[in-house]
Amino acid sequence: MRILVLGFTGYLGSHVVERLRALPGALVIRGGRAPAADFDVDLARVRPERLAKTLASAAPDTVVNCAGATGGDAVTLAEVNTRGPAVLCAALREAAPTARLVHLGSAAEYGPGTPHVPVTESAPTRPVGPYGATKLAGTVAVSSSGLDAVVLRVGNPVGPGAPPTGLPGRIAALLREAGSGPQAALRLGDLSAYRDFVDVRDVARAAVLAATAPGPLPPVLNIGGGGAVPVRDLVRRLAGMAGFRGRIEESAASTVGSARSAQVSWQCSDITAAERALGWRPAHSLDDALSALWEGGRTP
Repeated sequence: MRILVLGFTGYLGSHVVERLRALPGALVIRGGRAPAADFDVDLARVRPERLAKTLASAAPDTVVNCAGATGGDAVTLAEVNTRGPAVLCAALREAAPTARLVHLGSAAEYGPGTPHVPVTESAPTRPVGPYGATKLAGTVAVSSSGLDAVVLRVGNPVGPGAPPTGLPGRIAALLREAGSGPQAALRLGDLSAYRDFVDVRDVARAAVLAATAPGPLPPVLNIGGGGAVPVRDLVRRLAGMAGFRGRIEESAASTVGSARSAQVSWQCSDITAAERALGWRPAHSLDDALSALWEGGRTP
């Protein structure tokens, strides 16, 4: 089975590749802009006809698209998160119309949730910013493509290798800088929001299951932890694992943890459909994920 992974150097993509390589009989082909790529693919720039030629050469049975932008201006987000999936679908229709496409979306596509009500895949989508809006447009491109495609709407990934561009990775980096002395201080923004955190290893397992599942799949599946966790609780748990003895201060003046919290105070995904379609449920607890995040960044 030939599986092309786009965005293989990213946080999610690297874990997906690692998991796919353990599959018996799987040939993992890497597409992206990194020197290690088997095929040079830049979804933000490539023309559909050129990408079709690349796909014809790669001859994939399955494509897993992990390419995406979480930061940058609206133009950058639109190029990667919206144009990229649209171009990929157009090229697949021409060069590999029978290949399965697994596209990683985001729970940010839903926008604000209702407290204590897990959101299902049929819920209205009301993203509040450019990131969620561009990811939603990418999902629409995939789900309306006519291909054998599924979008995995991923919650807030956490776990080994979490980058500092996301909240868990940023908090871990700040804890390392602050040290464990009693005079240390973490100055953060609003931590009152609730988020659905999911271990990145569970996300990778879901992607593998979606890539190899027989028969058609639902157009969209939620991949999350299945519970709403206060961001403040995540910070305190991680601080405890770090042996942090200082102060945790929340201030509106800080940009760490405040921007999206004011707009989206509650997120929680209903993951029933993923269990039904893929036999998938999270295998790692939040403490597992946070422990792996912290221990993975320790200096030997």
